[in-house]
Amino acid sequence: MKKGQMLNADIMSVISKMGHTDEIVIADAGLPIPDHVTRIDLALISGVPSFLQVLDALLDVFQCESYILANEISKSNPELEEKIGNRLPDTTSSYLTHENFKKRCNTAKAVIRTGECTSYANIILQSGVIF
Repeated sequence: MKKGQMLNADIMSVISKMGHTDEIVIADAGLPIPDHVTRIDLALISGVPSFLQVLDALLDVFQCESYILANEISKSNPELEEKIGNRLPDTTSSYLTHENFKKRCNTAKAVIRTGECTSYANIILQSGVIF
């Protein structure tokens, strides 16, 4: 049996197949997910699990080199933007318009859908290397 907190087999399978610069998305309950991208739907009820719960669990098992947020988070959800930055203090960040963010999801290895129901609670995590 594996060590660590992550129990979700679908998430671990995607991560184990990722290479350097591949991307995975953590999404709020409303982000459209392209049909051809692997959907890992964790949403149970509004707010469960939260975006931050999923981000924390993922960062425990995932080497993140950089991340992308929607520009709109700065105005609409600055508290969440700050909490993300606190969790990834030495990680390169960049921003896209929400429309371009949604387009970028087309090339993700997977989108993890949370129960989060706050504005722009979405992140694209780019895989780093552990050596």
